[in-house]
Amino acid sequence: MCIAIPAEIIEIRNDNTALVDFGSLRQDIRIDLVDVAVGDFVLVHVGFAIQKVNRDEALETRELFRQCYAAMEETA
Repeated sequence: MCIAIPAEIIEIRNDNTALVDFGSLRQDIRIDLVDVAVGDFVLVHVGFAIQKVNRDEALETRELFRQCYAAMEETA
């Protein structure tokens, strides 16, 4: 199974990379596959933005991931 995580584009650089915010983590990713602007939300898979997504859906998905991680910590 493959998982893509929603992130917000914070900064775009000249070498087809961007700084993105996953909510609690910032990371550089490749943006060769999508046309994006600062403020856009994208799905990130193995360091590549693979699709632009709606902001509300991205934030909802981010919250679901947070809840899943919290539940896993409670059972550990």
